[in-house]
Amino acid sequence: MSEKNTKKKGWISNAIFIIVLGVFLFTPLGNSVKVWLNRLVAMSPSLEKVENQQTVNYESWHLIDEHGQTFDLDKTRGKVVIINFWATWCPPCLAEKPSFQELYNDYQDKVVFLFVTSESPDKVKAFKEKHQYTLPIYFEQNAAPAVLFSESIPASYVIDKKGNIVVRKFRAADWNSSKFRVMLDELLK
Repeated sequence: MSEKNTKKKGWISNAIFIIVLGVFLFTPLGNSVKVWLNRLVAMSPSLEKVENQQTVNYESWHLIDEHGQTFDLDKTRGKVVIINFWATWCPPCLAEKPSFQELYNDYQDKVVFLFVTSESPDKVKAFKEKHQYTLPIYFEQNAAPAVLFSESIPASYVIDKKGNIVVRKFRAADWNSSKFRVMLDELLK
């Protein structure tokens, strides 16, 4: 094969690679593939070691629900709380939402669920309607406590009845796994 043909084939394969990469990075098809891949690799969250657990102080954190009402975080005292920071544009966030919805369907009367976003209420409402989610969404009025700070989303935390962070997860997870449900049932005792 001549050097000219080799260069031409190399150029063509590079162009195809760039086009495919562009499709995956910048189109809805690519976003769907990213969501699917995140679901595929999502693992069940696990407990933090006792020595790594931190206590959450909610006193200065203020949330507003989807109806514009202030949520009283004092209502969470003595309860198991699941907090998930997320966004509609985040593929790992979208990947874990179905498992959160299934978990919420079964535990909404036993656990306080706080799905926190900084997006506009209208955008979130449209997203929920499109996907038929019933998850309770909250909007921050101010910054979360420092122990809940993360530079990336999704960022999820499970807080036990004493206010300790017992699960800290910074990637998509399978929140509806039998392993996590057993862990949650233990926390509820």
